[in-house]
Amino acid sequence: MSTTPPRDSTFTLADGSTLAYTLRAAPTPGAPRLVLVHSLALDRGVWGRVIQHLQTKADILAYDCRGHGRSDRRAGPFTADLFAKDLAELLDHVGWPNAAIAGCSMGGCVALAFGGRYPGRTSALGLIDTTAWYGPDAAEKFRERADAAREKGMQGLIAFQLTRWFSDEFQATHPEVLERMASVFVANDFDCYAASCALLGNVDERAHLPAFRMPVAIVVGEQDYATPVEMARQLHEAIPQSTLTVIPLARHLTPIEHPDVIASELRALLGRAAQHRT
Repeated sequence: MSTTPPRDSTFTLADGSTLAYTLRAAPTPGAPRLVLVHSLALDRGVWGRVIQHLQTKADILAYDCRGHGRSDRRAGPFTADLFAKDLAELLDHVGWPNAAIAGCSMGGCVALAFGGRYPGRTSALGLIDTTAWYGPDAAEKFRERADAAREKGMQGLIAFQLTRWFSDEFQATHPEVLERMASVFVANDFDCYAASCALLGNVDERAHLPAFRMPVAIVVGEQDYATPVEMARQLHEAIPQSTLTVIPLARHLTPIEHPDVIASELRALLGRAAQHRT
């Protein structure tokens, strides 16, 4: 069964910023709709191998958040609310009234914000390596991370990031992936990176969680130091219709390290969403 070639395009938001996105249509009409939102300082390429597993099962929209990838790099006050509004405008543009929203790390915060503000447009949530709240000292810690980038440059943070993102085994056996992710990371605009760090330092979506009624899948790496398993458990305990999967020995970027597992979890989530509608 052949798939329709993906459509790469850009869209101008109401405030004049542009988002770059890729839209893939499944070969079967009426397929479920899935949005994929990437992590801090990376881009939609995070989802490449996950999409390979799912492209015949769903219509897939992957995009670069503002300040990232090929989207506009205008630094300003970045918030989860703003990023959720960006996604709502993008969905309007592509003609999707609703979709399952899956996000990794920062993308998971965006997914939570979108689900909280647009529950009628959210058929399901995939919360991968993420949290609703980074804790009482988060603003200070993320400010320190931005200060470190200013002092050392983005290149100076690469060793720390790679250790945080991937298990030792994956780092040893996939040097080409590390090189590709590092090149995306170092290409970031510093001011946009700092604004995105501030977004994560200030994010707090906990108030929305008990009201979620859509199916939710929570996935985390067993060795995730950035958003540890305990944060995933807190999400699971707070969200009524949620499942929790812990991937053994994995760290923070499971869509890259374990795309087959993430694709399987998202496929099951889409199935739950279809049952939820009936």
